[in-house]
Amino acid sequence: MNDASFYLPDYRIKTPAMRCPEYVQMSTAAAITLGLVPGRMYRTDCTHCLNLLLTYPEGCRANCAYCGLARHREEARDYADRNFIRVDWPALRYPEVIARIRAGGDKGRFQRMCISMISHPDSNRDTLALLQSWVEALPHIPVSILSNPTTMERDDLLRLRQAGAEIFTVALDAVTPEIFERTRGRTVDSPHRWDKYWQSIEWAAEIFGPEKFGAHLICGMGETEREFLSVVQRIRDSGGHSHLFAFFPEHGSLMEDWPACGKAQWRRVQLARFLIDHAGGDLRDMKFDDAGRVVDFGVAQGELESLIQSGSPFRTSGCPGNEAEEVSACNRPYGDSRPADILSFPFELNPGDIEIVQLQMKGEAAETAFE
Repeated sequence: MNDASFYLPDYRIKTPAMRCPEYVQMSTAAAITLGLVPGRMYRTDCTHCLNLLLTYPEGCRANCAYCGLARHREEARDYADRNFIRVDWPALRYPEVIARIRAGGDKGRFQRMCISMISHPDSNRDTLALLQSWVEALPHIPVSILSNPTTMERDDLLRLRQAGAEIFTVALDAVTPEIFERTRGRTVDSPHRWDKYWQSIEWAAEIFGPEKFGAHLICGMGETEREFLSVVQRIRDSGGHSHLFAFFPEHGSLMEDWPACGKAQWRRVQLARFLIDHAGGDLRDMKFDDAGRVVDFGVAQGELESLIQSGSPFRTSGCPGNEAEEVSACNRPYGDSRPADILSFPFELNPGDIEIVQLQMKGEAAETAFE
């Protein structure tokens, strides 16, 4: 299905020939939004962020335990045929992507573009090339960089900022040194190092400035809620934001048998993260039980209830678009859950959704009504 000939019959290029910067991969949601593949998304008609992924026949050189792109997945002969974050990522010539958007193929829906790097010797060079081409052709759509700190030095961040990148994020994912080492470091024969990732976050704070940097964090890989939110607060104290993902086991990954993130844990973390990042909350005012679970969010009950009823804390967190800062352009439809059991809502919640969320926060079983 991911063969470029399926999407672009004129090219007939097989996946081993697909290489950045001529080719990029994009999320299925982005491909649907651009009309490249048939389909529709439950309760939303598009994604507002064009998520692009660097691609090389050799693939990613890292071996993260939870990732669909991990080096150990040798059963996928063509790297571009591997899935990532639960969905296919079809490949397309990058000039064709730009041409389609300039011609209005997205119907004005994209409010942001994001370049997702992978661990490859050419990723720094090619990310810069993709960015420069985009800014020249589509300067009205801002660009975020989802970085690979392992291959980067401070000057790389500076070059990206000077070339027009607006926001720089780091896929930290694991929130403790121990979990990072177990899932991304030497334990799984992967090159990533905890200290280098935090160094890149510090460089981003300096070079991109407040509100223009952040980190991706995955909830449910063995950490406590207190440990998770301590990282959220650390990033916020530096001027950045956290973008949350609920752990959902990727088929074929080393963690394919690890349980998905618990719903009660996820909802509490979402709410606390929103308080810290967007509503003036502070970890130091929150209270936790002996298992590290949030038992007091540190704000008045009326304020907390109003926030829950708004539904905003439970929407997908990511880089902003044209709407309010706390509403993400990067809504990543169903990137961490099924439509029948939504964890990150890619749209505004209705009263029924909020009722389900409240039940989940209490640890009661509830699933989205799937139509």
